[in-house]
Amino acid sequence: MANTPTTLQTAERLDARDPHAFSTPQSLYLWLSGVYVTSLVMANVLGVKLFSIPTGVAALGSENLRIEHTVGMIPFPITFLLTDLINEYYGRKATRRVTYVAFAMAFLAFVLISIARRIPILEGIPGTANQASFENIFGSATLMYMASLVAFLLGSLLDIFVFAVFKHLTAGKMVWLRATGSTIISQIFDSLIVTFLFFWLFPKMLGQPSAELSFVLKTAATGYVLKFFIAVGMTPLIYAGRAFVQRVFGLRPIAADLS
Repeated sequence: MANTPTTLQTAERLDARDPHAFSTPQSLYLWLSGVYVTSLVMANVLGVKLFSIPTGVAALGSENLRIEHTVGMIPFPITFLLTDLINEYYGRKATRRVTYVAFAMAFLAFVLISIARRIPILEGIPGTANQASFENIFGSATLMYMASLVAFLLGSLLDIFVFAVFKHLTAGKMVWLRATGSTIISQIFDSLIVTFLFFWLFPKMLGQPSAELSFVLKTAATGYVLKFFIAVGMTPLIYAGRAFVQRVFGLRPIAADLS
């Protein structure tokens, strides 16, 4: 009777055939990181377009309250969700690693865009941009791009830290508190930093007219309110993401990591 190979022996044979094969947790980490990086880069690229949506609610001094912000808000909340999921299953160090990689790739995208803006353009070809339209899209958002990158890095690192603290204080319970609470707290600083840099500090550094600090605070508050409701609205997705990771990939949340 032939000996039945053990699970360890089978794994060793698979490793021999593909010594660089990823484990399930590693593969999931790679995919989550890829989506995270893409979401950040697209949020910065799409940020040049603004939207205005009427709410149908009467506001003080106006007939209708409108929600006005950048369409970069479409992919950016995905980074909130992924930050919490990665922190939940891989810990604080692994989440910081993804944040640094995303920041570096977004900066690389900025460098490549800057190089592309300086290359002589061939106009008149159907389906391609002329210099004016290309510069209008990628040139006008330069300061906003840089401000967003700085705010993202600082806000994300704060989010990672607060998430870990809440997880430690609640002994791994109350998922909604650490997920939503960390985002709500970190986005106060994110909104304030990006508006302060873009509307006041960067123009001052470049010798350009800057906005009043009262306008900066008002704009930061408007952006934060929108992010607040997005964070609260995404709370069910945190639970759905946890259920998906545990059911499909068999991972379990790790203990609180404050290192």
